Order: sequence, then C-alpha cells, then structure tokens
Amino acid sequence: MKEDDISQVSPRHSKQDRLIDYYAQFLIRYRWLVILLSLIASFALISGLKHFGFNQEYRVFFSEDNPHLQAFDQQQKTYAKNDNIIFIITPKEGVDVFDPQVLAAVEDATAQAWLLPYAPRVDSVTKFQHTSAEGDDLVVEDLVENAASLTPEELSEKKQIALNDPFVVGQLVNEDASVTALNITFQMPETDPQVELPHLVQEIRTLKADIEAKYPVEVRLSGVVMLSNAFFESSMQDQQTLVPLMYLAIIIIAFVLLRSIGATIATLLVVFLSMLAALGGFFYVGGLMTPPSAAATTIITTLAVADSIHILVTMFSGMRKGMSRHDAIRYSLRLNFGPVLLTSVTTGVGFLSMNLSDTPPFNDLGNITAFGVTVAFVLSVTLLPSLMAVIPVKANTSEGAFSVWMHRFAEYVIEKRKGIFLLSVVIAVSAVFGISHNTFEDDFIGYFDKSVEFRRDADYLDEKLTGIYQVSYSLETGEDYGVSDPQFLQQVESFVQWFRQQPKVAHVNTYTDTFKRLNKNMHGDSERYYALPDDKELAAQYLLLYELSLPEGMDLNNQMDIGRSSTRVNVTLHNMTSTELTAISELGSKWLEENTQLKAYGVGPSVMFAYISDTNMKSMFLSTLVAILIISLLITLSLRNLRLGLISLIPNVLPLAIAFGVWGYTVGEVNVGVSMVMGMALGIIVDDTVHFLSKYLRARREEGLDSQDAVRYAFSSVGVAIVVTSIILIAGFSVLAQSSFGMNSGMAKLTSISILVALIADFLLLPVLLLKLDAKEYANVKKPAASDAKPVNEINDDDDEFNPDTTENVYV
Repeated sequence: MKEDDISQVSPRHSKQDRLIDYYAQFLIRYRWLVILLSLIASFALISGLKHFGFNQEYRVFFSEDNPHLQAFDQQQKTYAKNDNIIFIITPKEGVDVFDPQVLAAVEDATAQAWLLPYAPRVDSVTKFQHTSAEGDDLVVEDLVENAASLTPEELSEKKQIALNDPFVVGQLVNEDASVTALNITFQMPETDPQVELPHLVQEIRTLKADIEAKYPVEVRLSGVVMLSNAFFESSMQDQQTLVPLMYLAIIIIAFVLLRSIGATIATLLVVFLSMLAALGGFFYVGGLMTPPSAAATTIITTLAVADSIHILVTMFSGMRKGMSRHDAIRYSLRLNFGPVLLTSVTTGVGFLSMNLSDTPPFNDLGNITAFGVTVAFVLSVTLLPSLMAVIPVKANTSEGAFSVWMHRFAEYVIEKRKGIFLLSVVIAVSAVFGISHNTFEDDFIGYFDKSVEFRRDADYLDEKLTGIYQVSYSLETGEDYGVSDPQFLQQVESFVQWFRQQPKVAHVNTYTDTFKRLNKNMHGDSERYYALPDDKELAAQYLLLYELSLPEGMDLNNQMDIGRSSTRVNVTLHNMTSTELTAISELGSKWLEENTQLKAYGVGPSVMFAYISDTNMKSMFLSTLVAILIISLLITLSLRNLRLGLISLIPNVLPLAIAFGVWGYTVGEVNVGVSMVMGMALGIIVDDTVHFLSKYLRARREEGLDSQDAVRYAFSSVGVAIVVTSIILIAGFSVLAQSSFGMNSGMAKLTSISILVALIADFLLLPVLLLKLDAKEYANVKKPAASDAKPVNEINDDDDEFNPDTTENVYV
C-alpha cells in the first residue's frame, strides 16, 4: 500500500479518538467561550507577577541543611560577619601607591567608605593601626594621615612599614606597591535585601566615580557583596537581551514553517501566556527569582512552541489534503492530543527531577519550567484550537520541499539501514569514551564570563594583589581568654606558618602577628623581640592595652570571639579549581589535628561552592535514574507495548551519553549547572521519540502497515514537525547559551548538543531499530478493504453540528 493511500482508507474510530472528537467539537462550537476562559485563567496566574522578587545573595545556592553553610553560619555568629567589598585602587601615572596623590585618594576613599550604609569597618593601608613604643608607652595610630603634607622621607618610611607587615602586604598592598585596596566590611540588616543590596552597590559605585574623578587612579570593585550583585545584574541583563532574541527567533522560524501570520500570532500568544503564567504562579506561592531559575523564561518559551507546532503542522497538512479548517483541527487533535500530553508529562518529569538537587535555585528552575510546560499543554489544546477556529487561515496547496525531502529520507533510511546501524554504533562508542575526559569542577568566579565587570575586576585582583578565595578556620581553646595562652599561640603560629608555605596562598590573616608586633613594641621596638610572648598574663596585658588603644570600629572582634576563647585564621587563596580548593581546605584541617591536636574545618563561600559540584553530581545520577524509570514507564504504558518501550530507551538515553562524551572532548569541565542537565534534557529529548513512535504505532495498529510502511508514515506525518521543533529547541537553548552567567550558558550548550544528537538518533537509529526489532505482524489488526474507503467528509466552517460517526474517515 502506498503512503498516500492511508489518507483515503481508515478503520472506525477507537474509543479514545471518539472522545477526542467530541472534545474537539466542543472547542469549535464554544470557541469564543473557551478563548475567554483561557485568557481569564492565564491572566489570573499572570497577576502573580506583582509579587516579583529577586534573591541576589550567593547563599541562595545552598539549602538550609547544607553542612558547609551551617558551619559557615556558626562561624559568622561567633565572629563579626565578613561580607565585604574590596575597593581596588591602581595609580595611573606610573607612580606607586606611596605617592602623595595616591595615598590622598586612599585616605579620601577610606573616610567616605566609613559613611557607606551598613559599613562598621574599613581596612586600608592608610587606616592600618601601626604600633610603636615611646618610652614605656604604646602608641597606636593610623599609618598615614594627611598624605599630601608628608615629605619623601616620611613616605619612604611609611612604605617600608607597610611592606614589612604581614597584615598589610598581600592583602592591602602588593609587594611592589603598585596596587592597593580597601577592605570594606558590611553588616547587612537583611530586612529588605532587594532594596539594601542595590542601594549599597549604587553608593559604592558613586564613591568609585568620585575618587576616579578627583585623583589620578583607577578603581575596581570585588568582594562577596559585589559577587551577590553580579548574580542579580547578570540575570537582569539576560532578561533584557536573551528573551527578546528568543521571541524573534520563534517568530522567524514559526512563520517560515507555517507560512501563516495568524498561526504565528496564535503560537506566540500561547508561548507568551505560558511563560508569564508560570512565573506568576511561582511568585504567588512566595518564590523569589535567582539567576539559575531566571533561565526558566527562555526554557519555557522554547518548550511551549513545540506543542503548538505539532498541532498546527498537522492541521495544515489536513487542510492540504482537502479538509475544512474545522475538520483539520479535529484531525490534528485526534493525532496529537495523546502524544502532546505524553511529551508534556515526560518533560515535566525531567524538570521535576531537578528537585533532587542540593541547590535550591535548580529546584525552582525545575518547578517553574514543569508548571510552565503544563500550562503550555493546556493552552495548546484549548486556546490554540479555539483561536484557529476563529482566525481565517489557509494552507498552501503544495507540500513544500521539506515534506518531499522527508519522503526521500525515509526511503534512504530503509534502504541503508545496515550501514546506518553500524555507523551509529561506531560513533556512539567513540563519543561515549569522551565521558572519561570530563572533570567535575566548580568556580563561582568562573560562573561569569569576561564580559561581566565583576569577573574582570576579580581576575585583576587575583593577578595584581591578593587571592579571590578565602578559607576560614575557627581555633578554640575551650576557656575564656585562652587565646593569650603561650601554648595555644604557638599552635596557631605553627599552623599559620605551614599555610604560608603552601602553593597559591596569597595571604594569611592571624592575630599572632599582632602579638609578635606588640611584644616587639613593649621591648623598645627591638627586632630581637619580634616573637610571641611566653607568659600568659603578659600576653593578656598586651592584648588589653592594644584593644583599649584602638579607635572605634577597628577592634579585634573579626578575629576573636567576645570571650576571647577562640580565634579565626583567614587564609586567602589565588584562583584554583574546586578540587584544589577542597583538597587544601581538608589538608589544613588534617595538618592542624595531626600537629596541634586542635580541630577546625575550613569554611567560607568559596568552600561551599567548591563542594556544591560534588553533591550535585550525586543528586544528578539519582535524579536521572528516577527520571529514566518514570519516563520509560510512562512511554510503555502510553504505547501499551513493552517492546517499543524498551526500544525507546536507546534513542532516549544514548544522546545524553554522547552529549557528555562530546563535552568531554571539547570542554571537559562539568560545573553545577552542567551536572543538572541529564534529568531535564532527558525530559526534553524524549519528545521526538514519543511523537515518532506514536505515529508509527498508529500506522501499525490502525492501518495494518508493516514496519517499513509504518516508518514511512511516521516520517511523512510527523517528520517535519520533529525537525522544526528540534530547530526551535536548539535555537532557544543556543540563545540561552549566550548568557553571561556560566551556570545557565553551560547548561544550555550541553542541552543543545543533547537535542541535536537526539534528533539524529530519532531519524536514523530509531527507525533502524524498529525495522530490525519490530518486524513481526501485529495481531488483531483490522485491515480495511478498499471498499471501506470514503471521501473526506467536508464540514462547513460555520456548521456547529457534529456527529463523530459521520466523520470517521477524517484520517491521514
């Protein structure tokens, strides 16, 4: 039987088809009511956008029960918080930091920084509390005051003091004095973070502009506060650029395919409402947007197009075969309702599997997208058909080159199936070997590409002055004022000296340096006494005298707890991989316990981000396994064919393996965003398999075709739609891949590769597997005789009367 004959001969409707026929007629008859109710429901959800909120803090990436976050919070409660902005100052005119104008800029910036909101402390080379002895008195004063009036000799003296003090060099000024920095500490009230952070960043940028305008210096900004702000600004930038670009791509692709302005507008309406309704629903339940979850706007926009395209392509195909517009709508819903429902469910399952991630923003991304896909399905089978029943559209009389090409491609696959199978095996094995080239690394600075100002400034800080990662250890004595005990002092000092010898350590901040300096001061500034005091009472007196001499805001609460029973050692590290960072953090804890019997664990934002990839990799494997099991079960139950359910596993799982293999050969680094691709990508790439198998199975069961003719039928009936939806999906994720936020861009790139490989697998490997493994005749198939053929029943577009028994022949 020729493929074209299928449209002329058909058995009676199945019960499911008759129900869909009734449903389709209801939509057509009450189209204006359905349109109105769909819009009302959509706008009810969209109204949730008024509750829009954005969580820009880096802490949002960690769940409340994350052990590294809990340890960090405990240390933050013990000592003063160290959320900071690093104000990096570089002289412009070939002079060093100890030029009068540059020091004047530092003095001015320091004075103004004290006035910034929520700033209890500012450390700078000019504000450094230099100690010296005058007789029996201890003098504590700012290292530099009124820089413009200092003589060259005085400036030289200040420079030598700064470059020889371990607190200053490597933290506030580099070794050649070409760059200096202010470390501004903030105590954010966190009553309204969405207002506090943008306001603070605006104030610091105003200060930056003022200093650059008044002095011959260049200012850059880094630190934890700027990191949090970079998350927010990158996300907003993406929304302003990527989303419009995505809609432009959809308009162009949809119009080129459908060649109908009305159908393109209807598609855009469904997509736009789906995306906004999903976001509105998320904000209604109190959700806050984050950089990863903000990607849901582009992902939903991309996925929502697929349902509409399948329904519209089939509708126009029916119209080209002579059906009226309303008959074509019924015909399209009959063929697509089940597959579109199944693909929506499997896509939702894939994204819901992201709830197994230990990163809350990915939980939100999965939930928002799953809800958006659900809304898109509902609108695709309610609003879209109703709109198409209203909008006057015409189908082109010609099939189009794409459809003709599908017929030829089907014949090619059938003819060359042995060669295609062997080539597929070779390519698959070669690509899968690339998986071993992947390394699981994370770098929260690397989340931003170099187009982001924060990334450029952080790289500059790491290159010119100090590291960008910090690991903090809390060392406890177990008794009040135990930090003055000589034995404990020696233990801390040995730990500090060990760390200073480790590679990539930029700076170690410890109170033992202060004790050595005080001991020297109290012995007439003799270098021979630059050592730790060996008497506890004497050390305690030094500490008390020093603290009483410190100006307000420059106390030692950032280094010791209130009871002086514990101290914090901050280790600043240069840029390194997450594996290196976790290794040195754990090595520090191990060395401390083995050599001092003290126990402490390295904590800090950098440590938390370093561990996040590892925890997410474990959850990724679990989520992918769960998604595979659920999706495979759904496909098997829907098709009611265990053999086809098992066959579907190959073109569904293999593209993920190949994609990760290609990633291993080309990129090789898997961060937390990339690690979450498997579950969500599985839910997406399964769509093409479902649509192909559903048409193949319809041809075998209802048309009585053998496997070769069923493959031809599947290609001719759904091939164009699969290609177009895949192109739209790849285009959508390719747009998202341009994001300046590395988590989103990496996730989008790998997903695009997965979709492309899945398209190739579904068009080459899947048909070959069906021809080989599903060649037997299907039992109990009604093969209609030629006498059963009936002409297509024409129904006038304005005729609301309908009886499914009189239109049983409206089939392809």
